[in-house]
Amino acid sequence: MIRIAAVGDIHMGPDTRGVLRPAFETLPECADLLLLAGDLTRHGTVEEARVVADEIRGLGVPVVAVLGNHDHHDDRPDEVTAVLRDAGAHVLEGEAAVVRAGDARVGVAGTKGFGGGFVGASAGEFGEPVMKEFVRLSRRCADGLRTSLERLEEEGCDVRVALTHYSPVPETLAGEPLEIYPFLGSYLLAEAIDTAGADLAVHGHAHAGTEHGMTTGGVKVRNVAQPVIGRAFHVYHLPVRERVSAGSGTEASTA
Repeated sequence: MIRIAAVGDIHMGPDTRGVLRPAFETLPECADLLLLAGDLTRHGTVEEARVVADEIRGLGVPVVAVLGNHDHHDDRPDEVTAVLRDAGAHVLEGEAAVVRAGDARVGVAGTKGFGGGFVGASAGEFGEPVMKEFVRLSRRCADGLRTSLERLEEEGCDVRVALTHYSPVPETLAGEPLEIYPFLGSYLLAEAIDTAGADLAVHGHAHAGTEHGMTTGGVKVRNVAQPVIGRAFHVYHLPVRERVSAGSGTEASTA
């Protein structure tokens, strides 16, 4: 089994320095890697990013992250990314990382994602230029996620995870006002995940949402926003897919 720890929306600042570190230091005992699903800072400042970096530096397990909308607020996402990478994190945007969990290779494809809504109530590329660009950004994020997941499959990863900030499905938004669903996620992310395939999809962003959901293609989705899971992180267990040469398919996930 692969043990995947995940949390999002930790919204750290100078006054929360060290709050998560004691829990994170237990990760080698219970998890093979840590996923951070965006909104790691409050306002996307470099000072806040340094607080996050101190929480995750030298944990003894690989750390893979995406940024969230809060991490973009100060218009310095590249600097925030650099600070987190200096602390050893893989920070993804339309990219993938492969980490080791014992003898298994775990591939994580990541993008912040964007909004736009879901089937039957979604924005389209029509009208004003700003509306078209809104939807095109969502599409670019989804395309990057799909391409990264496909690359991980080609590389023969034993487990593939889609990591986003925005939600790919409406089910994990249950509890949020319906009026803001279009700003919390996009069906384009789910289409990308189902097209390329994944063993698990993890996101944050919806503080009042629900933990469990699923894409129409049957990929389990987990909302790991800290207000939802109510802890420093949650651990999900995924079986290692048996090799094709063994004549077996993928086992059912326990995430």
